[in-house]
Amino acid sequence: MKAVVYDQPGRFAVRDLPDPEPGPGGVLLRVLLAGVCGTDLHLHVGEFGPTYPLIPGHEIVGEVVGLGAEVTQLRLGQRVVLDNTTSCGACVECRRARPAFCRHLIAQGVNAPGGFAELIVAAADRCFAVDDLPIDTAVFAEPTACVVHGLDVLGLKPVARVLLFGAGPTGLLLTQLLANSGAGSLTVAELVQAKLDLAAARGADQTVLVDRSDPGAAQGRLSEIAPDGYDVVIDATGTLGVLEQAIALTRTGGTIFAYGMTAEATRWPIPSYEIFRRELTIKGSFAQQFSFDRALEALRTGRIDTTGMITDRFSLDEYGDALASVADNGCIKAVITPNQGQ
Repeated sequence: MKAVVYDQPGRFAVRDLPDPEPGPGGVLLRVLLAGVCGTDLHLHVGEFGPTYPLIPGHEIVGEVVGLGAEVTQLRLGQRVVLDNTTSCGACVECRRARPAFCRHLIAQGVNAPGGFAELIVAAADRCFAVDDLPIDTAVFAEPTACVVHGLDVLGLKPVARVLLFGAGPTGLLLTQLLANSGAGSLTVAELVQAKLDLAAARGADQTVLVDRSDPGAAQGRLSEIAPDGYDVVIDATGTLGVLEQAIALTRTGGTIFAYGMTAEATRWPIPSYEIFRRELTIKGSFAQQFSFDRALEALRTGRIDTTGMITDRFSLDEYGDALASVADNGCIKAVITPNQGQ
């Protein structure tokens, strides 16, 4: 099979590798579509804990083409999405119902072979059947699961006034679930008008275009919309400049939610007295746990509409172009078709 393989940060090649074989309880998947996300940009530079050699790719739709012994819940030819993480169930974090923080976590596409390959082996019990979903919808299962977990962590209060920075794929998923989860008013701020148009069509009550050359103008407009501040300010960009604006835009007793992934070396100067004086809360959200089934329900019911969100498509050989596309603000969602033309 062909696969993207890293041997160190920043250095990858598309290689021919032996076809993997599933062991007991495993399945062999032909990868139909794999999403490229911001996490892959961090992995590219050696962040997020990669293990080498590494086949990246963690947003995976595949067709079952091989069954290991003892697998009875799936059949050949079935289309599935993959929860790429497997926890041990026995460590201190697992025993506290935090499997994403398992001391022995296996995360395909991070420290185990992922989906930027023609084939991948996965545990059958980590696969979810999606024969009823279009492939272009199913590929959003994993990022949607992350958003569902994020809202679990956030614990949004009914009729809260929410400000969301970022209308990339994660921002658009957040927009839709926030609009369907009790937000009283949702404002989305973003650099690209086309993304704001999608956010407005997906449930945002107000949108504000941010001009890099004059970010103060956008902050002024956001303050006009909520003179007393927002109950919740969410950063879905992973940009330090956004986080630095967030506290001033949050009302007394409100919450700043760091959802976007910053570079590991990023340091956010937080005015601790302001947190103390105004009783502000800062929360973060990492990956997903106990949320894949709810993510698929949101995609099946149309609570999340992914129409128009995939803007860039690539083959395995174009993986470098896919990374460049994700880094470009004009891209909403990039995907790779590993078995293109087959």
